[in-house]
Amino acid sequence: MTGGRKLSVLGSTGSVGVNTVDLIEHHNAKAPGTYRVVALTAKANVRELAAQARRLQPAFVAVAEPSAYAELKQELGGTSIKLGAGGAAIEEAAAMESDWVMASIIGAAGLRPTLAAVSRGVTVSLANKECLVCAGDLFMKEVRRSGATLLPVDSEHNAVFQVLDARQSAAIESVTLTASGGPFRTWSVAEMAKVTPAQACKHPNYVMGAKISVDSATLMNKGLELIEAHHLFGTAPERLGVVVHPQQIVHCLVAYRDGSVLAQLGSPDMRTPIAYALGYPDRIAAPTARLDLAQVGQLSFEKPDLERFPCLALAQHALREGGAAPTILNAANEVAVEAFLAGKIGFSEIARVVEAALTACESPGRAPTSIDDALAIDAEARACAVKQLAN
Repeated sequence: MTGGRKLSVLGSTGSVGVNTVDLIEHHNAKAPGTYRVVALTAKANVRELAAQARRLQPAFVAVAEPSAYAELKQELGGTSIKLGAGGAAIEEAAAMESDWVMASIIGAAGLRPTLAAVSRGVTVSLANKECLVCAGDLFMKEVRRSGATLLPVDSEHNAVFQVLDARQSAAIESVTLTASGGPFRTWSVAEMAKVTPAQACKHPNYVMGAKISVDSATLMNKGLELIEAHHLFGTAPERLGVVVHPQQIVHCLVAYRDGSVLAQLGSPDMRTPIAYALGYPDRIAAPTARLDLAQVGQLSFEKPDLERFPCLALAQHALREGGAAPTILNAANEVAVEAFLAGKIGFSEIARVVEAALTACESPGRAPTSIDDALAIDAEARACAVKQLAN
């Protein structure tokens, strides 16, 4: 490939990946060859992946699920695109020569591929918070070693990245992430006990995948984001907070010791933070709705209710505890959410499964010492969560 910035999109069929592809195509339509895609990967959504590949013509396309390879070969077998399947193929895609990588694989499965990209010392746009939840210290150590540029893509972390003055870290009093409150912000505990997967997947502001939609509904997603922010910005747990903001116009609040509070505002559209990362250090155009505060009319804020949303409290506890606690929290949550989406447990039982796994699996001071160790703790926690489900 010659000309244009070389890109790889890991997890291209998820909500972040689809929006990334949309922006790439939007800019290439105006200036052909601005961005050249080297690799695309997905878990198992072959139809969407193949459609993207036919339009973008990457050198390599891979699916994480080996069982999906036959379908992928059928869809793209007549092209010159190299195909792969399985975890090693996803890591191969991440390791391919490119200037910029979108790391948007959901869950702990994204840890090794994202590290493979980071190890090359390139610009990595991180939409996989689980990398930092599962192995934050190890991950950030590799970022520093390789000299990679790590750009947060979650709207809240991207907002903090824009307004936090790292040169005056001692002057920062607090960093507050905003949360929509999810679809059940005003529901009672009794009402939430009857929530269906379909209801939980209807986010009030964003169209997202099932897993992250459920995490947003339980507020676990915001808890995971607190852990991510701790590692990204080096902010102590006691200086990190959450405020519920249903309009999702204000994405973060950074308070300084002189009384100033800096906020980043924007319409709730993931293409805005993706565009910031795609064009960094320059700002590029994004086809998003422009914010009109007069039309919005009112911005409201409230404290999160930890009794109705215990997943956030569990994540805050794991952040304070450190060690293996965040790894266990994330693994158990992935198991519990999968069980909820399959109709095996109720919505309110997600937090109970996670809490039981934290109690049964957590070993004080057992911080992961390597990526293999982090993944071993992850596997142990999953087994523990499965055992809780059986009980």
